[in-house]
Amino acid sequence: MLYNFVYPLADQFAPLNVLRYPSFRIVMAALSALVLGMLIGPKLIRHLREEQHGQSNVREDTPETHQKKKGTPTMGGELILLCTITSTLLFADLSNSYVWTVLIVFGGFGLIGFLDDWLKLKKKNSKGLPGKLKLVLQTVFLLGAFAIHLDPAQGAHWPFSLSPNLTLPFVSTRLFDWDMGWLYLLFAWFLVVGTSNAVNLTDGLDGLAIGPSIVSATTFVILAYVAGSALLIPRSGELIPLADYLYVARIPQAVELSVFAAALSGAGIAFLWFNTYPASVFMGDLGSLAIGGALGTLALLTKNEIVSAILHGVFLAEAVSVILQVASFKLFKKRIFRCAPLHHHFELKGWAEPKVIVRFWIVSILLAGVALASLKLR
Repeated sequence: MLYNFVYPLADQFAPLNVLRYPSFRIVMAALSALVLGMLIGPKLIRHLREEQHGQSNVREDTPETHQKKKGTPTMGGELILLCTITSTLLFADLSNSYVWTVLIVFGGFGLIGFLDDWLKLKKKNSKGLPGKLKLVLQTVFLLGAFAIHLDPAQGAHWPFSLSPNLTLPFVSTRLFDWDMGWLYLLFAWFLVVGTSNAVNLTDGLDGLAIGPSIVSATTFVILAYVAGSALLIPRSGELIPLADYLYVARIPQAVELSVFAAALSGAGIAFLWFNTYPASVFMGDLGSLAIGGALGTLALLTKNEIVSAILHGVFLAEAVSVILQVASFKLFKKRIFRCAPLHHHFELKGWAEPKVIVRFWIVSILLAGVALASLKLR
């Protein structure tokens, strides 16, 4: 908003010229989301506590130690959505369709999570929105986000302005750049919906989901900036874009996604202040579904689909642990883990909750390092 409506006034007031630089707007988006979250967080938590009147927000199938958390307010994801969206609208280029794509998924999946949390509170159980209906709604919002890029002039092979090409980490785009056509739409669905639900499964301990989410969002600040930056690097006597220099997919529109990712990171840090062990508030499905959907969409739009499997390794492990547990029990009547998702398994092995959380954070940071290394090692 500031870029679109205030920056044009730079001719009359020179200091406003700073808004032309994505790097400045990235920093400001992160800071504004962080400060806004810290300011409104306490009031929002008090409001949620009063509205929910100590209702049970803890699943019945969790370890016994979790039952003492009953009464902690949920739906704290409101803080993350409010701060992220506000900061993005303030500092991103709102004429950029990529920005609106990620905002639609982020807000839409957040709405689904809100309905899920609201039903849990209203009916005073841990079931919430039926799983199939949740998937249908996620599909609707994802298709709505893709519809922004519908361009029949592209041809029947792929009628969207978004690239259907798939790249691989540690492999130059000169060596592998697969045009998936319509198959890419199905692949995109699995990636976005899968990431959303994986983050949701990870949200079982105080600060467990938001920590890796902050790491992922911060990493996407870099990945999106590299893909879309106009920065020119000298090579063989000529200046070439940063993305071409690193042999990654070049997507000029992606640079504005760095602003959104920075806002999400700042909002996540503010939320962690209140969500750290012992939590004053839970993010609920409202926050986890929205964050996961946004991270999956960032992976698609920046052409880091496979890299995201590395970056989101913690989320992936949590989701796979549930799939394996269910499959093993149905097929062999045996459980692989003491409890799924994976973090509960470690709890039942005797790890204290803070130890599980911090170790998962450390793994997430290490995986982010590997993901970033893929930029140069090609």
